[in-house]
Amino acid sequence: MLLLSLVNNNEIMQIVKLIHNPTAGDEEHTKEDLLKQIEKVGFECRYSSTKDESWKDIETDVDIIAIAGGDGTVRKVLKQLMKKKGKEVKPPIAVLPLGTANNIAKTFNLDRPTAEVIVSWKHPQIKKVDIGLIKNIPDVKFFFEGVGFGVFPYLMKEMKNAGEKYSSPQEELKGALKKLHSILASYKARQCNLTVDGTDHSGKFFMVEVMNIRSIGPNMMLAPGADPGDGEFEIVLVPEAHKEKFSEFVLQDLIGGEDTYHFHTLKGKEISIQWDGVRVHADDQMLKLPKEAPINIVLKPGVFEFIVMDDEPANR
Repeated sequence: MLLLSLVNNNEIMQIVKLIHNPTAGDEEHTKEDLLKQIEKVGFECRYSSTKDESWKDIETDVDIIAIAGGDGTVRKVLKQLMKKKGKEVKPPIAVLPLGTANNIAKTFNLDRPTAEVIVSWKHPQIKKVDIGLIKNIPDVKFFFEGVGFGVFPYLMKEMKNAGEKYSSPQEELKGALKKLHSILASYKARQCNLTVDGTDHSGKFFMVEVMNIRSIGPNMMLAPGADPGDGEFEIVLVPEAHKEKFSEFVLQDLIGGEDTYHFHTLKGKEISIQWDGVRVHADDQMLKLPKEAPINIVLKPGVFEFIVMDDEPANR
């Protein structure tokens, strides 16, 4: 049962723990502005900045954990919550998308003005969501967004090495798509020994992405049907024969055009992958693959609860 605090007028007031990345967003999403918006709706709000390690001390009496930031901030909080003992209650999580890509928020239809999202917490629509457990990748135990092999880990490496500065999140997303389109010109498909729920799907691929949400990286909608609470992953493949089709898909994404390319997609709960390469990403982490050992991924259902919104156009 969620714990509630009583205010002087005997009304019941829910407690929101706001964990804020102050470097995300702009002047419209300052600490003061977010507190004002949350308290205006009728919540008691306790603020913590991710720049202060004390944010990890999440009180046991909070009713909602609100995360104001991008996908990386959400993952940071989930990682901390994973350290809680299994029987400890994890309050529902509310996301205020202030990052560059906000792929998690978009999967939950939260890409809307913050005031609109906050109001939805008063009568929340709660969704249980899954995570993926990973074996044989050093320094990472779980993922929430996706695990991938091929061009995306390479793109992450190139973006990090370039260290370019962009004038806006939109320009950064475009810059990533341009770089991905350029990478595809010379990238060669790699052998992947792939088993999904006991069935072999091995071959040569430019990309293998085990998706828990709809999009990754620069808002690339690889799995529009992905539901992080349905008890299955979407395994998105780009086989060797689809290089030109995938390149055209990236180009259309860059220019805002339409493309009819449909990714070869599998569904499954237990995946084994042995990739002929050295790089892999788990969410926004770029990691080195161990030699020879296959990567094993298992779905763990209903680990977290998120506050979501219906799939309707936001009122801009």
